[in-house]
Amino acid sequence: MASDATSLEIHGTTPTMIAKLGILILLLLQELGGIFRMLIETASEIVECIRQHRKPMHLEEFFFQTNRTGVGSIPMVVLLSVFIGLTMALLTGYQLQIFGIVTLVPAVVSVSFTREMGPLFTGIVLASRVGAAYTAELGAMTADGEVDAIEGMGIGSLRYLVTPRILAIFCLTPCLTVISIISGIFGGAFVSNLLLQIGYGFFYDQVMTYLLVKDLMAGVVKSFMFGGIIGLIACYKGLSMRGGAIGVGNATTQSVVASIGTVIACDSVCNIIMITFFP
Repeated sequence: MASDATSLEIHGTTPTMIAKLGILILLLLQELGGIFRMLIETASEIVECIRQHRKPMHLEEFFFQTNRTGVGSIPMVVLLSVFIGLTMALLTGYQLQIFGIVTLVPAVVSVSFTREMGPLFTGIVLASRVGAAYTAELGAMTADGEVDAIEGMGIGSLRYLVTPRILAIFCLTPCLTVISIISGIFGGAFVSNLLLQIGYGFFYDQVMTYLLVKDLMAGVVKSFMFGGIIGLIACYKGLSMRGGAIGVGNATTQSVVASIGTVIACDSVCNIIMITFFP
């Protein structure tokens, strides 16, 4: 009897789990379709404006977004990168001291930050700081009817609201990534000189020896991708928001979670591709 009850319970819950999984997959495909549609419509609107010899976006808004995205994010990116570089060099150094190869710390820190840590942590900072702001602003404008008013005036909400934000974060993410890499390496050099008896000159020589151009290119390509992903998700979540003030909060939370998760997943895929085809 017990086995029959267990069998009925399993058979009763299996369809429910499958149904929930199917609903999640459908929702994910719907979200991806909406983001892709917004991207296509935005690109089409930009091309149409160029054909008509009109500005594809408001330059004042673009420069405002670049200032808040780039300049406003520098302190947080530098602070986070320096402390991560300190921690990485310290923990790596103490482990390598066991094997007598502590001189490899500069190579480990520089290559790790250039290919992985710099782009990834910059993307996480921008997703939590800038992406959340984009979603909250566009969500509030959607809730108040400002987006519909802009459309009614014939301005074009995508050209006026979405394009400057996406281009700003797309162009500024590589710059912030370079700042993150330099800050992380500096933090690693500082703690290496302080606690591991590795001089700054030797640290610099090791970085120049082991750091390759393909490492820099990998970090820059990743940062461009991360910036585009964060901008698209943040703007889409803001414009598709429903439900007033509560909806704005929910959309902002979903935007940050989706952006960070997508950035990490994209980073993993990029690492697999680069290690497989560009070892």
